[in-house]
Amino acid sequence: MDTTGSNRSDICCSLISCCLPLRFWVNVIKNPQFVFDIHKSSITDACLSVVAQTFMDSCSTSEHRLGKDSPSNKLLYAKDIPSYKSWVERYYSDINKMPAISDQDMNAYLAEQSRMHMNEFNTMSSLSEIYSYVGKYAEEIVCALEEDDAARKQRLAFKLEQVVAFMSLES
Repeated sequence: MDTTGSNRSDICCSLISCCLPLRFWVNVIKNPQFVFDIHKSSITDACLSVVAQTFMDSCSTSEHRLGKDSPSNKLLYAKDIPSYKSWVERYYSDINKMPAISDQDMNAYLAEQSRMHMNEFNTMSSLSEIYSYVGKYAEEIVCALEEDDAARKQRLAFKLEQVVAFMSLES
């Protein structure tokens, strides 16, 4: 019996279970001020760190051996981790059983979402954000543009300097 597909699926789930929680959810859990307009006290920060660690342990594919020298935050939810792990495993198993979405269906869905939200995009706000970034890193961007052959041919560094100078006069 060939288990290559099964191993590949396990590896993918393992990578996803590490990547998605670590890159996104743990960051949101530990830093709610990124999403909500709140102040996070040091006590709240400590509590959220315990919750985030429990979440990471629940999504981990490795077993954690706990002993008398283990940190208290790991011991706090140690008895709950196995049930959380089973929830995570079932979640990825359910995803694995779902039918694949074709590129064509995905592109059609994204095009529809883009069309539905077309009027929600604030162009001026976006340009302002881009300009604040460009203003902050203008020297580095100009240097990079001057070093690039295609950008040099189109005189992008000069054009960018003109835009920065014009915007400086406007503000």
